[in-house]
Amino acid sequence: MVAPLAVRADLGRSQALVSVPPAPPLLLASTSPQRRAILEQLGIPFELAVPDYEEHDPPDADPLELVRDHAAGKARSVGEPDERPVLGVDTAVHLDGRVFGKPGGPAEAEEMLDALGGHTHEVVSGLCVRTPGWEVVEHEVTRVTFRALDARDLGAYIGTREWEGRAGAYAIQGRGAALVERIDGDYLNVVGLPAALLVRLLSERFAGVYGFG
Repeated sequence: MVAPLAVRADLGRSQALVSVPPAPPLLLASTSPQRRAILEQLGIPFELAVPDYEEHDPPDADPLELVRDHAAGKARSVGEPDERPVLGVDTAVHLDGRVFGKPGGPAEAEEMLDALGGHTHEVVSGLCVRTPGWEVVEHEVTRVTFRALDARDLGAYIGTREWEGRAGAYAIQGRGAALVERIDGDYLNVVGLPAALLVRLLSERFAGVYGFG
C-alpha cells in the first residue's frame, strides 16, 4: 500500500515542478556583446533592446552619479516595462578625478593607457532595473592596478585594436589582462556588467524566479 502512495506523491511533485512558469526574460538595454555573454554565463534569460540614449560626460562630473544616470537613462529610453524587467548598465573608468570613456582613436587610447599605467584606477558601473511597479538604481566599484607600461607595451597593445569601444581603452577579458597587476572587487564588473550586484538585486526582488535567493 505504501509504494503506490509514494509513486503518486512523486508524480505530484514532478507535475508541480513542470508547471512552474519560466522566468520572464530581462530586457537588456544595451548592444554590448560582453554584457550579453555575462548574462548567458549566469543563465539569466534576456532579450535585447537598443537604447535610444545619448551620453553626455561633463569633465567635472562625479563618476558614480554619471554611471548611475546613464544606466537609468538607457533603461528608460526603451519604453515602459512590461512583464520583462528592463536592465540598463553603464561603465566608466576613473582615476584622479578624470573619467576615462571610450577613446576616439589610437592616439587617445595610447594616452589613456599611459595615464593608467603604474596606478590603481576604479571601474565604476551603474545598474538600473525597472518594472511597472518600481525602479532601482545602484552602483559597483572595482579597483584595478596596472603594472608600469613602457612605449613597447603601449605600442603592442594599441596594435591589437582591442581598445576600440572600451572604456579606459582596454579589455581585461582579452589581451588587456597582461596590463593588469592586481584587481580588488568584481572581475565581471570590469568586463562590463556588475554580476554580483545584479544577482543580489534579482535574489532580493525576484526570489527564486531566476534561480537566486
